[in-house]
Amino acid sequence: MPYDEGLAERLREIFIDRDDILEKKMFGGLAFMLRGHMCCGVVHDTLMARVGIDQYAEMLRHPHTREMDFTGRPLKGFLYVDPEGFESDEDLLAWVSICEKFVTTLPEK
Repeated sequence: MPYDEGLAERLREIFIDRDDILEKKMFGGLAFMLRGHMCCGVVHDTLMARVGIDQYAEMLRHPHTREMDFTGRPLKGFLYVDPEGFESDEDLLAWVSICEKFVTTLPEK
């Protein structure tokens, strides 16, 4: 399943000076791993965002977001952000920051 290389490149630019981020193909797309945990990624032209369970419902109220569901069951704590939700670099950085903030609360793998 192909993923939007343009979005992947935008994410790479955000993480360019980081040595704690790894790329891994998963979920039929590309994931960016922080401390061994999926932080964010790309499926098709959609941003995968790991926001955590505590703020999951609140984040789903943002425009252009929806449950991450590719198996018939939503993955709680993860959501999809459609391209309109991260058109600007500032919007994309804001989503990445939310993801990073959550993932840094998890124990390192």
